[in-house]
This record gives sequence, structure tokens and C-alpha cells, in this order.
Amino acid sequence: MSFYLVMLFVLSFSRLALVLWQSERTLMNDAWLTILINGLRIDISTLCYVMIFPLLLVTLSLLTSKGMKYLKPILFFWLTVALLGVIFFEVITPTFILEYDLRPNRLFIEYLIYPKEVFSMLFSGYKIEIATCLLALFISYKFSTLLFRKSWINSILLAKKTLAVVCFLLLLLCFLGARGTLSHRPINPAMMSFSTDHLLNDLSLNSFYSTAFALKQMQLEKGSESFYGKMSAENIFSEIQSASIISPDLYKNSAVPTQTYHQASYQGKPKNIVILLQESLGARYVNFLGGLPISPELDTLMAQGWNFTNLYATGTRSVRGIEAVITGFPPTTSRSVVKLGKSQQNFFTIAQFLKSKNYQTQFIYGGESHFDNMKSFFLGNGFTDIVDLPKFDQVDFEGSWGASDEDLYNQAHREFALLNQQERPFFSLVFTSSNHSPYDFPDNKISLYDETKNTRNNAAKYADYALGQFFKKAKQADYWNNTIFVIIADHDSRVGGAELVPIEHFHIPALIIGKGIAAKQDTRLASQIDMGPTLLSLAGLSGNHPMIGYDLTQVIPKSKQRAMMQYDKNFVFMTLDDKTFLQPDKLALIIRNNDNELSNDALAKRAKAHALLGSYLYETSQYH
Repeated sequence: MSFYLVMLFVLSFSRLALVLWQSERTLMNDAWLTILINGLRIDISTLCYVMIFPLLLVTLSLLTSKGMKYLKPILFFWLTVALLGVIFFEVITPTFILEYDLRPNRLFIEYLIYPKEVFSMLFSGYKIEIATCLLALFISYKFSTLLFRKSWINSILLAKKTLAVVCFLLLLLCFLGARGTLSHRPINPAMMSFSTDHLLNDLSLNSFYSTAFALKQMQLEKGSESFYGKMSAENIFSEIQSASIISPDLYKNSAVPTQTYHQASYQGKPKNIVILLQESLGARYVNFLGGLPISPELDTLMAQGWNFTNLYATGTRSVRGIEAVITGFPPTTSRSVVKLGKSQQNFFTIAQFLKSKNYQTQFIYGGESHFDNMKSFFLGNGFTDIVDLPKFDQVDFEGSWGASDEDLYNQAHREFALLNQQERPFFSLVFTSSNHSPYDFPDNKISLYDETKNTRNNAAKYADYALGQFFKKAKQADYWNNTIFVIIADHDSRVGGAELVPIEHFHIPALIIGKGIAAKQDTRLASQIDMGPTLLSLAGLSGNHPMIGYDLTQVIPKSKQRAMMQYDKNFVFMTLDDKTFLQPDKLALIIRNNDNELSNDALAKRAKAHALLGSYLYETSQYH
């Protein structure tokens, strides 16, 4: 307990000092108070993780009466190392902030790969900082030894049974404290994010935690090259360019290899853009696309707008759908960039592009926006306004995942009306959640498709009902006249099957609708990554960006139409003529639908280049 309190004091004092040091930024809008409150939660969680091992060790020793003589040296070593670690990272934090405007993170870990260069740099330019750090560590070590010289550890072992119960209860409290919350996900940096200023979010953490979290994230970044083999960057981009409709001579920026200038097809006043991202709405739930008869509202809308009947998701998770639609990033074998460390800032999103065009950018979600790291990713990459459950004006029904879709759309309607009153155009991403297990939704809204209420089919039908109610309001609102809406799913629900990639479960609805959007049925093969370029073109926004997706307002030759899908470690590059499947450590499997002049080797190279592209751009930080 003494060590816990000491380390909690150290972390709190360090954060307070950093807040005062950065007062020009922390005092703005009372950010300092949020930083201190959030920081205390992170510190409690961090120290609970540290204390789990010693408490578990003491409890087992007391219950079994074994290992008593080793208890004190083990505890001394563990807690002293923890204390020195906390002190070390806090002492180096100001220097790191001066260099990177962030707490120690993955950059600190990456520099350890080059010890010779790093130590040379430190001894050349950071002598005072090194001396200060060594002095702080020496003082901390002496303090630790003084704490352990006391006789408390010997005296408390006399009341073994009582102490065992106390330690067990403390152990349970530490597990709860480490988790930091009773919500769906344990405490994490995204939960602490509250500002578009990345340093303010980082000050809410402590440097020991931020470095440990970065290390954990790095273990999840295994790129596609690890599974499909290597390919030179030159060959990757050569294949990407030859498969694209964009002329190779447009790829001129070596720092952003896929960056090209895109000319918008619409040349009028820039329009608002609203993306209505539908949770788990595969084509099998849409009657218009040959699915179940549970989507009458969407079926009606599909006859009124630009409907894509042959469009595919890139993956099977919400964050993969967000990745594709919002960033245009191709799928990889690693986690979505929404959750990876290097993409938490200065990573391209259409919100970032639109913000540079003087758009107001917004994310609306009926749950907690920190889920799946969305809040942190969005605030770091162009979104300036986050409207989640705690900010909703009214919630009539709250399920396991938050506000119902009706409440979500009602809030969105209010937000759009307010934004439209201002002179700037706006972009909003609205993410639904009612069509997610355990399928909670209000009573007496729909005629049930299944007899049991809380089923996937009934939830999908309710989500469709809520969508229809929203568009009845939207069409009567002022913002309807200058807004482009896209209704698109993030993924299908429960993708599975015996196929390497169950392609039929990647088929999703996608519809662009709004005043001036001509009604048509588009049967071209397309992907989620095509939505970003298409929306920017329809909104009248020309400019440079790195998205490789197609602007579907243009003519796309049949030979160039394609979709990419990642299913666990399997990848498929699909065209109208063939499907090329990549599996870890195996030769490409090619299924030809029609005669194709390309050889099997050429098809395999094309698929491999697209599979490796995302990992390469991420690792080299060249997607911005």
C-alpha cells in the first residue's frame, strides 16, 4: 500500500507539473481539469496492474505457508523495478515532449533498435537530462530500500489468515481497478481522448502506461508481408498503377506514393456530405439485393437514388469498414488502422481532407465513442466534433450498445439543422448500432419478422424502419437541398463458411441519395474504398489525396473493376474475370470466370501488390 500511494503521488505530481508547464494549451477551455481527472483514472489502473503480481504472491504464500523466506526479496525487486520504471519514464517525458510534442510512445521503443546511434545522440546533446535521470533513479532506489528496511513485512506475516483474506480482497479490487471501467471495454487511451490537440490527450496518460500500451499495439501490427512474402516497393507501386485507371505519371509525390490529383465531376458550390454507416447490414438482409424482405424503407430509397448492386466490404469488423469508407485504405492482415498506434495522427481521412477545405467535421454515435479506439483515431485525424451518447439531447430507448437508431437519427437531424444554419459546409459520419447483438430495440415499432423479438432479422428490420423515419424528416429539412447522403454497411453479420473467403458475405448495400442525385442502378463491381473518392467528386471537391479507390462518377472499364477482401489471414482480389486468393505461405489460388489475357503469375503479382500495399504505406507512414 505504501508503494502504491507513493507511486500515485509521483504520477499525479508529475502530471500537474506538466500541466503547469504547458499552461498555454492546458488552461484553454478548462482542459487541465479533464487531464487531471482522466489522469488519476489511468494512474489507478496502471498501478493496479503493477500490484496484481505481489498481491497474488503474498496471498498464495500465506495460504500455503510456502516461500515465506523468498517473499521479501521478490517483493523488493518487483516493486523497486516498478518504482524506478515509473520515475524513469516521467523524468524523460519533458525532453520527449520537447522533441515530439507527445509522451514517450512507440517512437521510444523503435529507437531502442538503434542503441549505438541513440546513445551517441544522448551523450552528445542531453548530458544534463541524463544526469538528472540518473540522480532521480538513485534517490528512488535509496527511498525504496528505506521503505523495505522497516519491520512491517515481518510483523504482518504473524496474522496469516486475516492477512490472506485482506490480500485476496485487495487482489479483487486491483483486477477491477486495472480494468478501470464497467463498460464493454477496459480503460484505454481512446477513452481518455477529449481534444483534437494530441498532447492534451497524452497528458491524461502516464508515460509508463503510454509506452506499455504502444508495445502491446506493436505486437498486433504484423503486416501482410509476413504471410504472403516480400515484394519490393517499386514492384508494388508498378502493379498498383497498372491496375488503376489513373495514369502512372500522376504518381509524383515520393513521400506519399499513391497521392494523385483528383478532379471533381461536380463544379458548383461544395455540398455537405453525410455517411450513414449501417451496422452489420449485409446484402442478405436487403430485399432489393436478393435478400430477406425486411428492408422496405431501404428498398424504396434504392429506387430513388444511385444504388450500387455489386459492391463489397473489405472486411468483417466495424473498424475495417470505417477504415475503408473514411480513409480509403486497402485491407491488411493486421488490425484496422483505427486501432493501430502509428495512424492515430497525421493519417489520411476524408474528414482531414474536408477540414482543409473549411468543412465542419463530425462523428455521431449512439454509444461510447471510445469503443474500438474510434474517438482517439477520429480526433487525431480531422474530426473536430464528437457527439456520442453522453451528449445526446434525448434518449427514449437505450440498449446494450447505447441509444436506439431512432434516437441516433433524431440527434443527427438536430445536428444537421444546426450545422446548416452556419455558413460553412459540413461532413458527418453517423454510425448505427441497433442491428448488433443482443439486438435491443424499442417495442411496438415494427411487425416482427421472427416470433422472438430480439433476433438479428428483427433488429435489421427495426434499423431499416429507423432509417426510413429519418429520411422522411430529412427530405423536409433545409439541409436536404445541399447535402449528399450515402447509406452503406460496415460489413455483413457473422461472416462464415468453408470458402477461403466467403465472398457472398462481403456483399453489402451502398446507396448515394440527395437532391440532384439521379436515380439509377449501378451494376459495376465496386468496393468500400471507392466511396471516399466518389463522395468528394460529387460534393465538388478537387485536390490531392492518397486514396486508390475509384471515382465512380467516371467510366470504369470492365477490365479495371475490382474488389478486395480480407478474411482473417486470407485475401482475395476479385475482378469480373477472375478471383485470386492469397493464403499464408502458399501459392496463389486463381479461379477464372472468363478468358483473361493475364497469366497466373501476373494475376498473383497483382493480388500480392494490393495485399501488401496497406502494410507498406502504414509502416513507412506514407498515407497522409
